[in-house]
Amino acid sequence: MVTSAASDPQILGLQISPWILAPVLFLLWTTVVLLLWKFLHRWLVRRAEKSGSGLLSAVVQTLGIPLTIVTVVVGLWGLAVLLPLPTQVDNVVSVAARVLVLLAVLVFLDRFIYRLLVHFKGRFAYIDITRGIVRGMLRLLIAAIGLLLLLEALHISITPILASLGIGSLAVALALQEPLSNLFAGLFVLADRTVRVGDFVKLDTGEEGYVTHIGWRHTRVRTVSNIAVIVPNSRLNTSVIQNLNLPQEEVSIYFPVGVSYSSDLRRVEAVTLDVARRVQQGVPGAVRTFEPFVRYHTFDNSSINFNIALRAVDFGSTYMVKHEFIKALHERYQQEGIVIPFPMRTLDIPPAAAAALHAAGMSGGQPLSDRTVVS
Repeated sequence: MVTSAASDPQILGLQISPWILAPVLFLLWTTVVLLLWKFLHRWLVRRAEKSGSGLLSAVVQTLGIPLTIVTVVVGLWGLAVLLPLPTQVDNVVSVAARVLVLLAVLVFLDRFIYRLLVHFKGRFAYIDITRGIVRGMLRLLIAAIGLLLLLEALHISITPILASLGIGSLAVALALQEPLSNLFAGLFVLADRTVRVGDFVKLDTGEEGYVTHIGWRHTRVRTVSNIAVIVPNSRLNTSVIQNLNLPQEEVSIYFPVGVSYSSDLRRVEAVTLDVARRVQQGVPGAVRTFEPFVRYHTFDNSSINFNIALRAVDFGSTYMVKHEFIKALHERYQQEGIVIPFPMRTLDIPPAAAAALHAAGMSGGQPLSDRTVVS
């Protein structure tokens, strides 16, 4: 092919108008490249599946759209070279090509980082928890860098912009002090892993429930009654919180019981442990391998008190374990004749008041004694 400024291109001695040749070459170029990528994509997918390479898999899954953009940009650049276009149009095409290539690179980086986060979330729990925040911050960083490069591609000086960022960042930091405080507090919570999604926590304000979301600004806690409690991250970072899933998810239950002073404590212990073992082995949510134990601790006003220790797989299972244990223990104590005492109150009434009450009672048909016992 011979190209001359004074004549049309020649192929095999035939002159062809560039307005015909250029579109044909553009379509040919685009078709060939995309077909080659289709076959190469299939081969790379099989290779990634066999090797299990997360990096290769991320590249294969994200390269399609950016490669299409670059292919079209190169084809448009070829059209601008072959066609006799004015200088102004050539300049516009050149700038548009740089902008589109930059856009392709930014799209590739954004999708590539997302695929990496998705791939590695199963290996590292921290990545799975912080994926939303990390991706948001990385997208913001990529967008900022892309904007600066775009301005540079448009021949707009970015030096004044960079200089003004120093002063502007101070004003922004002061204006967004509370949101930034919540953002960094959330990052600290995620980094320390003192509170994780799915943990059952008790707040110092009295609310308790499961952590369902740790975001940029706040953390959501769902109570047992299915009410969402919104806690700002800065407050979460400075509060005293009980995390019932740390250091492990299993929860010990120390259940208080009291028996009368006339009880045989050895027999009470044996009966209570037998019930506890049955509950520990048969109730869903109880730890099968845990051995319950009894510890006496107090001579109370009307009873001898002790704690029976049980264990559940998580805090949510403690409700069912307690429920079944109370029913089973009450039934067994009734069978064994073991008394769980309850308080008795004796009212001493002065004689004059007793006489008045007696007279009132006689008039109503219900005589009262000088001493009334109320339980």
